[in-house]
Amino acid sequence: MALPPKFTGHRLTFSPASASSSTISPHTIEFYVDYVCPFSTKLFNTLYTSVIPHLQSSPPSAPLTLVFRQQVQPWHPSSTLTHEAGLAVLRLTGSDPSKFYAFSAALFKDQKAYFDVNVVNEPRNATYRRLAKLAKESVGLDEEEVYKLLAVRDTPAEDGSLNVGNEVTDELKVLVKMARLVGVHVSPTVIFDGVVAGEISSSWTKEQWVEWIGKNVV
Repeated sequence: MALPPKFTGHRLTFSPASASSSTISPHTIEFYVDYVCPFSTKLFNTLYTSVIPHLQSSPPSAPLTLVFRQQVQPWHPSSTLTHEAGLAVLRLTGSDPSKFYAFSAALFKDQKAYFDVNVVNEPRNATYRRLAKLAKESVGLDEEEVYKLLAVRDTPAEDGSLNVGNEVTDELKVLVKMARLVGVHVSPTVIFDGVVAGEISSSWTKEQWVEWIGKNVV
């Protein structure tokens, strides 16, 4: 599925020196992950700490695009809030992949702080405050600027409406729609060149990923 320009921070591309990006269409690995899913954490951490550095130093034999797909899981109530924070980081960094992936790594590392038991008695805007602080600590963003994009007002809008959302609600709707269009339900889910790669497990090691990419990205 295509990636809207405002979400370009989700994308990383790796190409061999001999490849011409203007003439060769890259393979695409899309990984759908949820910030409060433990299995998503395992998959992301392996990709971020091991597989991506390997691909940067030893590109595959054919061009490859890796796409982070934010997968909101509504049975985790804080899932929405954490993904909104990811969208705020995207907007404030100009969709810089290095910043988005670094913030995502920090959020996955701190994910238990957003599990049900740790948010059930916390006001929504208080959770946003913590996420804004994490964005400051992990990628140097202005905490108040992040919070402004996330905070929900406690008064009716000018037209009297009460479901006012926040500044990234529209982007969140697009993310949810894109996942629904391809029928993704569980996290993590990996799609390779448009087809679900059910053999890929969240427990895969770097070596398993490298072997699989070597066989399929040709």
